Amino acid sequence: MNKNFRWVVVALLFFATTINYLDRQVIGLLKPTLEKELNWSETDYSFIVMCFTASYAVGLLLFGKIIDSIGSKLGYTISIIIWSIAAMAHAMAKTSFGFGAARAALGVGEAGNFPAAIKSVTEWFPKHERAFATGIFNSGANIGAMVAPVMVPWILGAYGWQEAFLITGAIGFIWLIFWIIFYEIPSKKGIEV
Repeated sequence: MNKNFRWVVVALLFFATTINYLDRQVIGLLKPTLEKELNWSETDYSFIVMCFTASYAVGLLLFGKIIDSIGSKLGYTISIIIWSIAAMAHAMAKTSFGFGAARAALGVGEAGNFPAAIKSVTEWFPKHERAFATGIFNSGANIGAMVAPVMVPWILGAYGWQEAFLITGAIGFIWLIFWIIFYEIPSKKGIEV
């Protein structure tokens, strides 16, 4: 493999960030349906949002330390497993407490995305290309936020709200296959950055 493999790495980071923001948007897009079906109040919904926000903040601190300790490959793997399972777990929730618990787990798991992606960029890119690579993967946040309003209502109409959580959550496991196959730090691939 050559040094140009780093662009495959940044593509993986871009898609992970896109999935991260896609999973994050689902509940907001389904809010009107869930309010009717589960009799949520605005207070219930604000509790659910707060669970995500607080756990995301704590998760950033935890995952930053974890990824520095165990590395970007394993750290990202753990992160996306947690957030994909949590995203899918929303389909089983029936109460605002259940959604709050699923959102809290989603927040913790999703918090690993940026520390792992930034560490991966520093592993694979020379200093003069790191800002560009970061801009590429970070643009996935906007792409995820643009894809969700098209994808989620379609899934809702075709299959139902539970399936919207299941399908979008499962996408992370598809990405994980590619991450496990393709990602390794450059020194283990015999590449000098």
